[in-house]
Amino acid sequence: MDIQNNIEDKNDIELTEVDNESPLSETTISLEEKITSLLGQIGKLETIVKDQNDKILRISAEMENTRKRSQEEISKVRKFGIESFAESLVPVKDSLEAALNQENQTVEHLTEGLIMTLKQFDSVFKNNMLKEINPNLGDKFDPSMHQAISSIESDYPSNTIAELLQKGYVIYERVLRPALVIVSSSNKTNDN
Repeated sequence: MDIQNNIEDKNDIELTEVDNESPLSETTISLEEKITSLLGQIGKLETIVKDQNDKILRISAEMENTRKRSQEEISKVRKFGIESFAESLVPVKDSLEAALNQENQTVEHLTEGLIMTLKQFDSVFKNNMLKEINPNLGDKFDPSMHQAISSIESDYPSNTIAELLQKGYVIYERVLRPALVIVSSSNKTNDN
């Protein structure tokens, strides 16, 4: 009986070991599969991250190159814009020098020459989008286009231009110099 009990005990132990090993080995296999799967996913994600970092570096370098090219283009536009404007002023200077080099000039001839030179200036300004700010008396004062030097009582309504001291200039909607004006502070005729 002892032998039989020993055999039964041994079978119980083996069964117990097999039963205990079976779920454990399945769990181990399942965990190993999950670990392998997760390591594979990590590898894929690392590859994606590396690719994205490479893309970011390429895009960053491309943006920097674009910025540099844009700055160079802006510099060229300024340079050639100024060159074009200066080139258009050369004939005006030539006209003034020719007028000064004339001997025995009459006032009428000088006046004619100045008028012609002024027309050349007007043409240069027009070709380069340079426009005069030349408000009429009585026009409403506009602080974006006019600079008030003082104010006086006048026959014009309050806050309107009573006197133009100096024309202003605009290029492409940008004020280079505002028109210098004196603004009407009140209307003389209304005070009486």
